Amino acid sequence: MRIGAIPENPVEWLALQTNRMPVPLVHTQIHFVLSRAVLEAYSLGVFEAFADGSRTLQQCARNTGLDQRALRSLLNVLIAAGYLTFSRGRYQLTKLSKKWCLRSSPDSLYDQQIFNKVCWEWMDHMEGFLKSGRGLQFHETFTPKQWELYQNGMENVARSSAQNAIRMLPRLNQPERFLDIGGSHGIYSAGLVNKYPTAEATILELPQAVRAARRILKKHYTGKAVRHQPGNVLTDPLEEEKYDLILMSSLMHHFTEKQNMEVSRKVARALKKGGYFVIQEFLRPETSPGMDMIGTVLDLYFNLSSTSGNWSASELIRFQEKSGLKHIRINKFISPPGYTQVIAKKT
Repeated sequence: MRIGAIPENPVEWLALQTNRMPVPLVHTQIHFVLSRAVLEAYSLGVFEAFADGSRTLQQCARNTGLDQRALRSLLNVLIAAGYLTFSRGRYQLTKLSKKWCLRSSPDSLYDQQIFNKVCWEWMDHMEGFLKSGRGLQFHETFTPKQWELYQNGMENVARSSAQNAIRMLPRLNQPERFLDIGGSHGIYSAGLVNKYPTAEATILELPQAVRAARRILKKHYTGKAVRHQPGNVLTDPLEEEKYDLILMSSLMHHFTEKQNMEVSRKVARALKKGGYFVIQEFLRPETSPGMDMIGTVLDLYFNLSSTSGNWSASELIRFQEKSGLKHIRINKFISPPGYTQVIAKKT
């Protein structure tokens, strides 16, 4: 998926084709104002103000406590971006905002967007990161409140992919145990034990994350077959030949190459014969013309915020194969775009 200057008429198309369009300003001034406008619309309850129907500008300003003149500017941005419509003096949510912006929607991204205001502050460190190569290591600096925001945000994102993730996994024959490394909210683990009632799942998660994660898990699963185990896969041993499937979702971008290799070897030893190691990650595209924009931006984001950034498909396969596992296949998600399953088997 590409994000950029999209012409709306022949004149703009010609300007873009002849390099007369100031595209760098679109990528900077326009994008960062639009980004912040959408985040504030979430944070200040603007989308919620229209949850039960259309509103006038005056009604929205009164319900949100915002300045009417300033709010009008924000609402116009949201119209242009496709979040609102305007007719006969009244604003109304579009299908886009009803699905992704309202807190009551099962697909809501509200919590992730509130966490993104924390991530916004990380961008001030971009220059220092580019000069030093040292990421922020945010897992080591989070406050309890930030841990909660982070966990809630990850739940939002996982909800949109969990059903497809479970569907795309290899079919298992009466599995007994799953391990979900860094599985936090437990949505994937809950999906696995619901599909395979004979099995139980363990979520290995950092101790400081477990408190919020346990609360979230209760929203998705109330049985006894899924449990959190406080720990750290980098330092804790894994029981050998115990698991039918081990999942690592959106975790390897936090680890160095050496750490990922060590973790992959632990996983290989912990799998039963015939068991599967499933990595779910946004891929770093191989350098080439026409590179995927989401993949490249997220690679820089995770480099800045954590340790290594994203890995390419060939690198993830190498981690699996060097640990003695056999690469099986790659599954690509439709949504979110660029998200991928890399599957290997212990033969």
